[in-house]
Amino acid sequence: MLKIENLHYSVNENGTKKEIIKGIDLTLDYGKTYVITGPNGSGKSTLVKLIMGIINQDEGNLLLDNIDLSTLSIDRRAKEGLTFAFQKPVTFKGIKVKDLLDIASGKKNNVGQSCEYLASVGLCAKDYIDRPFDDSLSGGEQKRIELAMALAKGGKVNIFDEPEAGIDLWSFENLTKLFSNMTDSINIIVSHQQKILELADEVIMLKNGQIERKGNLKDIMPFLNENKCQRLM
Repeated sequence: MLKIENLHYSVNENGTKKEIIKGIDLTLDYGKTYVITGPNGSGKSTLVKLIMGIINQDEGNLLLDNIDLSTLSIDRRAKEGLTFAFQKPVTFKGIKVKDLLDIASGKKNNVGQSCEYLASVGLCAKDYIDRPFDDSLSGGEQKRIELAMALAKGGKVNIFDEPEAGIDLWSFENLTKLFSNMTDSINIIVSHQQKILELADEVIMLKNGQIERKGNLKDIMPFLNENKCQRLM
């Protein structure tokens, strides 16, 4: 179980404190998928970055299975089982895809294991295993390899910040299937896409740094439309 208690985060904007996250409380359970949505600027990406430790909260607690994550660095949180897939994946010049899969899984994978991870995201291992993970790969290829790394790690908490960004329709359809098969972990997805929202056990709608509503998609959808979330469809 991941518990988020009274989470606050602010930035200094022209000498004035601006609060971005305003006292968020959440309890997230294993085996469930949570989709965080809401208008642009509502705090969605900030919230997941706080969970991962990319940025640090001003106050509040983060507990994973009663382990206090609040003061842990990003690498310590990764060791505790958190994974994070960026909206735009970070590339690594000179590092091959196979090396990244080995690093993610914490072991030396044989070709068959690497192939399984890559096949799960629609890639043929022989075409990618020895390729460097750099800008020679398209945005969709980078995104899928990053997802393969998340599978290789097998984390307790998988966080995906707008995973559909920059991928083609074929990749998107397979992306939704991939999320449907991730049934043992806590899955947190930031998205406006209805097909991804439909995968959610619970939709969490943010507005102005607070939880506006949460529940199933059927109950939340009228309020999303009311807020004119333009990217939803």
